[in-house]
Amino acid sequence: MKKLKSYYMHLRQPQSIERKWIFPLAIGSIVSLFLLFLTTLTSSDGTPLLPFYRSFTSYSSVFVESKLKPVPVSNLPPPPRFAYLISGSNGDGKMLKRTLEALYHPRNSYVVHLDLESPPQERLDLQNYVNDHPTFKKFGNVRMITKANLVTYRGPTMVANTLHAAAILLKEGGDWDWFINLSASDYPLVTQDDLLHTFSYLPRDLNFIDHTSNIGWKEYQRAKPIIVDPGLYMTKKQDVFWVTQRRSVPTAFKLFTGSAWMALSRPFIDYCIWGWDNLPRTVLMYYANFISSPEGYFHTVICNAQEFRNTTVNTDLHYISWDNPPKQHPHHLNLADMQKMVNSNAPFARKFRQDDPVLDKVDSELLFRGPGMLVPGGWCIGGKENGTDPCSVIGDTTVLRPGPGAKRLEILTSSLLSNEKFRPRQCK
Repeated sequence: MKKLKSYYMHLRQPQSIERKWIFPLAIGSIVSLFLLFLTTLTSSDGTPLLPFYRSFTSYSSVFVESKLKPVPVSNLPPPPRFAYLISGSNGDGKMLKRTLEALYHPRNSYVVHLDLESPPQERLDLQNYVNDHPTFKKFGNVRMITKANLVTYRGPTMVANTLHAAAILLKEGGDWDWFINLSASDYPLVTQDDLLHTFSYLPRDLNFIDHTSNIGWKEYQRAKPIIVDPGLYMTKKQDVFWVTQRRSVPTAFKLFTGSAWMALSRPFIDYCIWGWDNLPRTVLMYYANFISSPEGYFHTVICNAQEFRNTTVNTDLHYISWDNPPKQHPHHLNLADMQKMVNSNAPFARKFRQDDPVLDKVDSELLFRGPGMLVPGGWCIGGKENGTDPCSVIGDTTVLRPGPGAKRLEILTSSLLSNEKFRPRQCK
């Protein structure tokens, strides 16, 4: 009770207490305002005059918040996509499957074609393989031309088949950046992750096509003769036949020649199919009577089209072993050529015989692929224990896992796009 009373009496005397502390409180407030004013003063170089202010501000660096910085946003475009045509003839079905497996990636699109000379059973076997493969079925990015074309290399039917596949890929293949034509006897020397990674850094309008206007002996033996390809109107493959009359070299456009194997940009493929200024159709009509037209049609179109002539990179991206002077067909590659293929830094090589031992060596040492499996990439997240296919479990298809092949491709592209080789040698 005494404590409560004392507390009560204390509350009853507030005025006497307030008077006692008024003077010290006023003095303290004046001193505080004066010190606050001093902290706003700075020297001529902009630094605070009072040392305690500097020491206070230095403490801010010890807090973690002051060290946090926003993560920079990557300016890298997404990985590109390739659209492949893989074609073969009678007896190439098994090899075509192997090449397709070595080239497969879920981001890409594929058209496969066995020409009309192949037996119906061989074409049916390839169609069933494409339809039944679990990964192809999941992504739906492999298509087969079921209405087969008759293709002869020496005539224009190979060009017609290439344009047919390109039209299918433009219509049904979704988004893609480069069209690459290969045969069943071609084989990759790098993984698709290597190729996609390297091409991520390249302008999407580049066209990789080996070309020259110095046609030399081809003027007399290919440009001036007139041939007719029975593959245009017959159901059985026959050799081309020759017309006795000869023609002059064209003056409406300049002839170019080069390799039949190329990687062409989507804008240029669009142009070849639509031909809005009619040049692609005009050149196609001319090459309908030209020997080995696959070695000249696309080259002549691109180098005579003002819109595309400055987009060419002079290469077919292949390692090929030729005679000197070159004959109609290159050498078949074998184990003795392995190191030369690697040293070329090329992403593809040709020609290979079916089941040649060198293909097993390429699979094991360059592609890391098991027999009958797809080439593993960043999208394959399964295990490899006891020979299990890592691509049986599918992850993010945009994840790339480039390997040594990417380094070789970097060396190749850096050389091809150097100032000494790129600009001066375009369409000359």
